[in-house]
Amino acid sequence: MNVSRTASATALIVALLGSAAATVAWKGAATEPGTGHLRLDRPGTLLVVDAKGTRVHQKTRQGEELGTGPDCRRAAVAAGTLVCLHGLPGPFSSEVRIYRPARTEPEVTLPVWGKPSRARVSPSGHLVAWTVFRSGDSYAASGQFSTTAGIYDLRDGTHHGSLEDFTVHVDDRPTQSEDRNFWGITFAADDRTFFATMSAGGRTHLMRGDLSTRELTALRTNVECPSLSPDETRIAYKKRVGADWQLHVLHLQTGEDTPLASPPGIDDQAAWLDNTTVAYGRTERGKPLVYAVPADGSGHPVELAEGSSPSITTGER
Repeated sequence: MNVSRTASATALIVALLGSAAATVAWKGAATEPGTGHLRLDRPGTLLVVDAKGTRVHQKTRQGEELGTGPDCRRAAVAAGTLVCLHGLPGPFSSEVRIYRPARTEPEVTLPVWGKPSRARVSPSGHLVAWTVFRSGDSYAASGQFSTTAGIYDLRDGTHHGSLEDFTVHVDDRPTQSEDRNFWGITFAADDRTFFATMSAGGRTHLMRGDLSTRELTALRTNVECPSLSPDETRIAYKKRVGADWQLHVLHLQTGEDTPLASPPGIDDQAAWLDNTTVAYGRTERGKPLVYAVPADGSGHPVELAEGSSPSITTGER
């Protein structure tokens, strides 16, 4: 295990738990669309981060603007919970900002060391996850970036820390590889099971995690940025094919792997709009755009909106 890395993560968690987080109530406003408020309790709308990478916008799936929200570099929403990764001055500083607009719970702000990369919310809205890029790990070459991922539970304020602190199993054996990196968390509906990417020893693995046991088990190689379908039968992910990534969908029971009708070179964590459609971000014509593509490999990409970090509202549970 990378001792210096684990010690840094532990020190940060202690500091977080010992400090007073900002507590600002942020309630959704029952106003007309486009007045500067988000309606996170409205199922089926699309949230994207604008082309400048600064603010989250709510749109219909046809691209019609409905409202704007907080400053975000990366965003995700589910069950009335919005998580924003907000970049701060300095090369490797961020905040995880969690909003609960339709409830009385306060906003939670968590400082993290790194640059915003990925964000997710569990289907229940109880768990939020983030990934950040950072540098300075002892094993990394000068100028090389690494990633770290964490999970926070809104129900009781549990900070699960970095996934680097979990017990990891590869090929039915525990591993202590120093160069482990984790990113791209996605949650199951039980608020216990999750999936993520781990890179170690030059290979990437699809990992299944268990929050109750704090264990991670490798399921498959060459899987990055997993995204679990709403019915929990499939995972959309990016697969390294030659020099490029290609979006695929993996059926968890059968192991069937289906390439999607998206162009190569997509570096994004896809988002399921429903059980048949996957959304992703890609830069085209010099600007970030969000596309949708069928999850069965058929069809072709359809442009939805300008922006990045797509996520679909599901309403409160």
